[in-house]
Amino acid sequence: MSPDIRDTLPKLVRHYGEPYADSSALPVYYLSKMARQYVTVALNGDGGDECFAGYQRYAAMRICEQYDRLPAVIRTRVLGPALTAIPESGASHSRLKKGCRLLSVMGVTGCERYLKLTSVTSDAIRADLCTRLFLEEGRRAQPIARLRPWFGENGGVDVVDGAMMADTANYLPDDLLVKMDIASMAVSLEARSPFLDHHLMEFAASLPARLKLRGITTKYILKRGLRGLLPDQNLTRSKMGLGVPIGRWFRDKLKDFLSDVILAEQALSRGYFKQAAVREIFVQHVSGRRDHSALLWAMMMMELWHREFID
Repeated sequence: MSPDIRDTLPKLVRHYGEPYADSSALPVYYLSKMARQYVTVALNGDGGDECFAGYQRYAAMRICEQYDRLPAVIRTRVLGPALTAIPESGASHSRLKKGCRLLSVMGVTGCERYLKLTSVTSDAIRADLCTRLFLEEGRRAQPIARLRPWFGENGGVDVVDGAMMADTANYLPDDLLVKMDIASMAVSLEARSPFLDHHLMEFAASLPARLKLRGITTKYILKRGLRGLLPDQNLTRSKMGLGVPIGRWFRDKLKDFLSDVILAEQALSRGYFKQAAVREIFVQHVSGRRDHSALLWAMMMMELWHREFID
């Protein structure tokens, strides 16, 4: 893919019909368009991560759980100071960034930890960026209240099982399946999800978490079951999301496009964000001082949606 997507983005906005901020809709759209040249029906892997613990955040949740069991003196005197010295720069997917993000969710409850691991930005950045009214609306929605039932914080639910249930109830139907269905149907491709067969999902849910996440090995039982049926490199390679390098694009070929969208007077006057904060986040990102790629993408798609459906 190339960053020459100025014509595609408004088209996606029209198809989704809401401020849809998952940037992987872009590669899914192009992939579906290519596949449609050859087939009318395709299979996808949606649900495999949620059924068999495929996301790296599940391993992070387990590591944090083990951290919680350390003596209080180690957590407060040794590791505690490290939490306050976390650098904010670096690429969003670098090892340093992942390590820093892991440190930042130590010492909070499983439910809060999950919310922090899946958020595109932090409470502090939102407080600086959003206007008072917009911030209050977001708090009134109480996103954490939607997650608490899945973590059984009164006890009894394995933290990895809780995270998988939260993903199955929220992330999967509200993001991933929406993304796949709309991007594929935009080019008249019918996408089906065999991992979401309810018999398979029920079987996977009945398995103990240790068979799905073994140490930091995700999808353990699925990989064991497919050994000999798939090439080894497919089963042993590192986890790869369907991402695009929007961070680099926003510093290069899409910088002017991003600026024209989120820094336009029309966008700055809508009342969602503080104007000075939007400009500062843009400058921090394009200068390479901070990585705000996911946040900037969300703001860009929100503004494009406004122009298409509200204005």
